[in-house]
Amino acid sequence: MRTIDKTGHRAGTSLAALTLGLSLALTACGGDDTSGSSSTSSSDHNDADVSFASDMIQHHAQALTMVDLTVERDLDPAFQQVAEGIRDAQGPEIETMSNWLEQWGEEVPATVRDHSNAEGHDMGDMADDTGMDMPGMMSDEDLEELADASDADFEDLWLEMMIEHHEGAVSMAQTEQKDGTYEPAVSLAEDIVTTQTDEIATMQELLDS
Repeated sequence: MRTIDKTGHRAGTSLAALTLGLSLALTACGGDDTSGSSSTSSSDHNDADVSFASDMIQHHAQALTMVDLTVERDLDPAFQQVAEGIRDAQGPEIETMSNWLEQWGEEVPATVRDHSNAEGHDMGDMADDTGMDMPGMMSDEDLEELADASDADFEDLWLEMMIEHHEGAVSMAQTEQKDGTYEPAVSLAEDIVTTQTDEIATMQELLDS
């Protein structure tokens, strides 16, 4: 309720001025920022952005290698739809993040797909330099086991591995949301969290069915 004192409307005016001052102070401090990072920029980046792009390129590349293993197998159509959805999303994201690194003068990391493409999808020695310290990454032995699995066992094994892989990607993306400053990278991280969380739920349903 607006306060009226002996000076007429001065108290109400002072209250309005105080409210405006607080509002401006909050705005200056980023109080209305909902991006997940305290301050983002459309042009500037920080070390967290570089780490996010470099690591997620390698992480996505391994996911696409796992998707490649679904080709020419007799698989359930619903399962195949999930795999192709991962390919459609993550292939362009790798290109986007590679472009960022080039623009920033940073090295674009070699990936498991560089090796597998050069060796005709050979599963050997693919995990040595592809960021095995990142959450959710499969080992060389994991990929070999998946490649050698029969069609009867392949789907469940692939789903279990990809759920773990996605959970790792979500964790990495959440770190970027918290620490990154490059707005497009923070936005991509938000998309990854949303998309891959939904895909985890879908894959869990397929695994449970």
